[in-house]
Amino acid sequence: MDNLVAKSPCAGLLPLTVGRVTATEVDAGAMTMLSPRKGRADALNKAMQAAHGLGYPAPNSAGVSGDVRAIWFGHSSAMLVGAVPDEGLSQNAALVDQSDAWVVVRLEGAGTEDVLARLVPVDLRLVSFPVGATARSKIGHMSGSVTRVGEDAYWLMVFRSMAETLVHDLKSAMEAVAARG
Repeated sequence: MDNLVAKSPCAGLLPLTVGRVTATEVDAGAMTMLSPRKGRADALNKAMQAAHGLGYPAPNSAGVSGDVRAIWFGHSSAMLVGAVPDEGLSQNAALVDQSDAWVVVRLEGAGTEDVLARLVPVDLRLVSFPVGATARSKIGHMSGSVTRVGEDAYWLMVFRSMAETLVHDLKSAMEAVAARG
């Protein structure tokens, strides 16, 4: 009988440092897509506040409370990351477990904006994209999510099956930026 071993999406690929930029895999824990039921958005927001200490995020924003994040994920959906959702949320939203579907990579360091400028068609400069801002966007040729989690730090999320491609694209962009000196 085969011996199956669970591996993270970026096993053997990360961490990676090129120049002053580092990419590391984030163990995000539980990830659940939340979609408010018709007319229940306010009730969902209150239920999230009570259960998890953060509300349903506004478009293009992400909230954080300790190790838990709520990331806007497009029209009428948000991703709850880092906590199993309170059962009471299901009264106000459709909940779909996404824990094994996504890879989360943290990209940080001086020059991170320059690296991402090669891959993401969104103005990610701090003045336009402050800490807590998020966008669904292309990352290279993949659909993904970009969230600024610090002045020089971002969370990049793509489908788990695209982890190797994400790391390849990041490494290429990191090397190009580092080569500029």
